[in-house]
Amino acid sequence: MRPSLALASRLANIQLTLFTRANCGLCDVAKARIGEFLTKNDNNNKGTIKNENKDENNSKSKSSRVVHYAEIDIMDPAHSKWRDVYEFDVPVLHVDRSGAGKLGEPSQDFVPTLDAARKLMHRFTAQEVENAVVEVEQQQKQRGSGSDSASASSL
Repeated sequence: MRPSLALASRLANIQLTLFTRANCGLCDVAKARIGEFLTKNDNNNKGTIKNENKDENNSKSKSSRVVHYAEIDIMDPAHSKWRDVYEFDVPVLHVDRSGAGKLGEPSQDFVPTLDAARKLMHRFTAQEVENAVVEVEQQQKQRGSGSDSASASSL
């Protein structure tokens, strides 16, 4: 059975983007905390988790949240823009509401920006990642219901 378009439009599409670099101990810890969140999210919400770095899909029946995850190595010459911004601040996690493509898939043209809905820097826990995701989801719901008072928080 295929999910309906109405169901897909109700799913919260969340994009997690970790800005990292090689030989970064804090980055390794951050990846572990994100992994804990993704595992918990998969178990609790039965959502689809797509790791865009490994081209793997762990699909189960969708509930309320679809999380897409990507890592950006700021030392890669192709990402010099991000090196200029975050060279001395990694790890940095951007939590955004991603543009949804067909049936909850991420839009192919999603590009992280400096004004992410929520950012976590240096040290964070799986619970802090969860809290940031919930905050972004709530901001989206407020905007969707016509509330102009909702503002994106940036750290």
